[in-house]
Amino acid sequence: MEENRIAMAGQSDTGASVHVRRVIAYLVLILISFICLFWFYVLFINSTRSNAELTRGFTPFPSGNLLINWKNLVAGTLPIFNGLFNSLFVATLTAVMATYFSTMTAYAIHAYDFKFKKQIFTFILMVMMIPTQVTALGFLQLIGKMKLDDSFIPLIVPAVASPAVFFYMKQYMDSTLPLSLVEAARIDGSTEWGTFNKIVVPLMKPAIAVQAIFSFVQSWNNYFVPALVLHTDTKKTLPILIAQLRSADWLKFDMGQVYIMITYSIFPVIIVYLLLSRYIVGGVTLGGVKG
Repeated sequence: MEENRIAMAGQSDTGASVHVRRVIAYLVLILISFICLFWFYVLFINSTRSNAELTRGFTPFPSGNLLINWKNLVAGTLPIFNGLFNSLFVATLTAVMATYFSTMTAYAIHAYDFKFKKQIFTFILMVMMIPTQVTALGFLQLIGKMKLDDSFIPLIVPAVASPAVFFYMKQYMDSTLPLSLVEAARIDGSTEWGTFNKIVVPLMKPAIAVQAIFSFVQSWNNYFVPALVLHTDTKKTLPILIAQLRSADWLKFDMGQVYIMITYSIFPVIIVYLLLSRYIVGGVTLGGVKG
């Protein structure tokens, strides 16, 4: 009887400990979620306020200047609709090319044995460590000689070589793509092109969705390279137009317009995230586990 009481007491203590840890975990998650979402709330609240109201400090309650800010923004000289189209065009093509060709490269490293395979893998990872700013001058000289300045091509085509996406895809393949499946497809008469597009790509959908989100957001928020390459106002992306709006003459400066334009610029990112978010948890979990 004494042993049973001790066992029951131990189980009770264990259950209480698990309950406490669960409560702490929920509290931490709620705190982190609040910290992440609070700034979006501030952004949306400030987009409803006028420049005069914003100078008086923050208030947690919305105002009634949302439509006025929007009308003033649209009536201005910045081509915001062109900027939206340009950002969508560049970010979408960048995400598609980065994920597809990085998956193809990862498949080549994963499924084939060839000379210098390990060295090539190491070299790609080394390229990932080089900051964009280091290569900016040479990149500008190259596109100048190719007469590609003030075009979208230099912003889209380099996405074919995306070392970070490649590394994630390679790790994901190591955990989810057995070579026996590739061999079985070859025995059944499938071509290498057909094996990749009909078997490998569908199997990689969660990883592709995750990296498509990351690549899309990275390209959407990219200011440095587009600011160097694009010069015509109708070709500029939204981050450049936001910077131009913020650097306006102080007599014309309107913080309400800045906030409404930032709000306007993040909606497409939210939509892309909502469409692909169901793949994120499974994709990130599997991609981080090497089989």
